[in-house]
Amino acid sequence: MRRRKGAAPTPAEITQAQDSLERRIRAHLAKGRVQVTLTDNRYTMISVRRISKEKRYEVRLHHMFADADPVITRALARYVAENDADASRVLGDFIDANSDHVRGRARRTPAQVIFTAGEHYDLRQIYDELNARYFDNRIEAAITWGARTGRPRRRNSIKMGSYSVEDRLIRIHRSLDRAFVPRFFVAWIVFHEMLHQVHDIRVKNGRREFHSKEFLADEAQYADYDQARYWERQHLDALLTY
Repeated sequence: MRRRKGAAPTPAEITQAQDSLERRIRAHLAKGRVQVTLTDNRYTMISVRRISKEKRYEVRLHHMFADADPVITRALARYVAENDADASRVLGDFIDANSDHVRGRARRTPAQVIFTAGEHYDLRQIYDELNARYFDNRIEAAITWGARTGRPRRRNSIKMGSYSVEDRLIRIHRSLDRAFVPRFFVAWIVFHEMLHQVHDIRVKNGRREFHSKEFLADEAQYADYDQARYWERQHLDALLTY
């Protein structure tokens, strides 16, 4: 998307750049369709939604990718279709090298690669539903599945979700993206992490308090709260094996 320095792109230029990038990514896909949207997001450089039934990928990319060379477009195709680890590293290096394109963000601030579509659950869909139902669409955060792990093993503990205040990023453990885990439970974990954007972290007796009484009271407003807590107690051992 080449233009004069400092000049904002026109809608026609953006559409042309998106169409061009779609064609270049599609050339490296064995099958499936890809839809590209270029953004100026300061926090999320890559976001992928996989629609398996239609063999279609919805990809949101920072505009730094508009003029990407074939090495990067091939890595994008591999990451979009396969969540390929090597491709992810190539893209991470590209983002770091081009971080000066990100408006209003210090060069050293790490960018985020987002993958919302899992094997069983689409986190973006769950997030959007919760945001509309409980928060009047006021929550502004990115959401992603966490990194894939190695061979399954029994763990002593599991952090099912996290929220980064600095990056405004919700990360959900991939242990939850399994057929036996009900959707209402995944949604409860997402809801919990969304609440962290509503409630500030307090300092009480010299210690940080992440879950105040007000936080816990709001969490209990989740429609399937009791059912989700009961399911967790009954299936914690299975969740720990991943």
